[in-house]
Amino acid sequence: MKNNFIILFGATVICMTQVCIADETKSTISPIAVIPPSTVDIHSEPARRAMPAPFDSIFPNSEYLGPTIGVPNTDPIFPATKFLWKVLPVLQSNDIRVYGWVNPSYNYSTSKQSNAPLSYDVVPNRPELDQLVLRIERQPNTVQTDYADWGFRLSNLYGIDYRYTIAQGYFSNQLLQENNMYGYDPVEAYAQFYIPNLAEGMVITAGRYISPPDIEAQLAPQNYLFTHSLMFTFDAYTQTGINAAIKLNNQWTILLGVHAGDDVAPWAAGKHIPTGQAMVRWVSKNNNDSLWGGVDSWNGGSFKGHHDNLQEFNLTWTHRFTESFFTATESYYIYQKNSPMGGTCIFGPPRFFAGGGGCGTIIPGISSEIGFVNYTEYKFAQKDFLSLRTDYLDDINGERSGFATAYASFTAGVTHQFTNLIEIRPEIRYELATRATPYNNGLRQNQFTVATDLIMRF
Repeated sequence: MKNNFIILFGATVICMTQVCIADETKSTISPIAVIPPSTVDIHSEPARRAMPAPFDSIFPNSEYLGPTIGVPNTDPIFPATKFLWKVLPVLQSNDIRVYGWVNPSYNYSTSKQSNAPLSYDVVPNRPELDQLVLRIERQPNTVQTDYADWGFRLSNLYGIDYRYTIAQGYFSNQLLQENNMYGYDPVEAYAQFYIPNLAEGMVITAGRYISPPDIEAQLAPQNYLFTHSLMFTFDAYTQTGINAAIKLNNQWTILLGVHAGDDVAPWAAGKHIPTGQAMVRWVSKNNNDSLWGGVDSWNGGSFKGHHDNLQEFNLTWTHRFTESFFTATESYYIYQKNSPMGGTCIFGPPRFFAGGGGCGTIIPGISSEIGFVNYTEYKFAQKDFLSLRTDYLDDINGERSGFATAYASFTAGVTHQFTNLIEIRPEIRYELATRATPYNNGLRQNQFTVATDLIMRF
């Protein structure tokens, strides 16, 4: 790990307040009115306007996948937020929170040069700083139905994980032109507006946001395990656009949107405007099953501007046995046209850990991938849960990984929460390829790793 590096976080917080316009003779409030956040009691937990949370709060998410309109914000008030609320009371009166985490890791690997395509700990046998994140946000209150509300999020990430989260057009020369090991990425930067009177509530999101389909996510606290599945490694990470999540009832929610393509800014050379998005969330009446899936990205499908243009279709089924024991299975189909081996071109110098050297050989026509992953989660103690993951990816033409082969990985890990600020996630993992030797820079057909990371929130 480098001994010296400069971390630059920039953030702009816009505090918007408008006067709520109400007719005192009626029980309703104008659907375009916005109540001043300072009049809302942020210390009292409102009742849910949704089914009960299906999972224990020890897990990274106590809700089923997909938009959750009508669910209160029950996240802890972290130390940085408490301090800033004392110094700047206007932040507290508007429920604007500033917090983050530090996420270092270490792994032992049978590979000596590179762990790729394993992610994110691509460098074997040494400690790294995966993520240092500073987040500024306000979440709209979607439990109440009396007034419109607003929110925003800006998540600033520095660390080795930027190599996976970066999008063309957002400081992307760090990776695409220089192939740096460490870098900065504004991985989330969006605004939200909540309209309560359309169906059972609608939330409009505009900006750069996490690609919605997956069980896994880019930011460390949102994941069951430290490392990621192979299928997640090679699908979409973020999108820049606008979408609307509409709650039809407690069982059905839809998400409709347009964006500039996977992992590209609207002004970047690889943009595809418009790219369509349409997904559906269903929860059973007994709250034991959920489906979340649809079209994540769909346009012409042609590789452009030295950048991937993934056409992606996902479906996840989650089944709950108890609040402490559940399983989730995700599948996807991805394709694009006339793309190079290995996907997006990194023109920086080749590095021992991964990437560089320009574009791979062009594959004429359609290149496609099929992926499956299963997570089985079990809380076995007050501060501990077990994660078992089985993962399969068939990179049929080698477009995603640079090797035309199928992969399988098997991972077992435990998360132990010392406090709500500190947790550790040790794991063991074995993976293999069936038709090539992609591991250790093309020298091995399989790989075994023992790894752990530490999440320290502030």
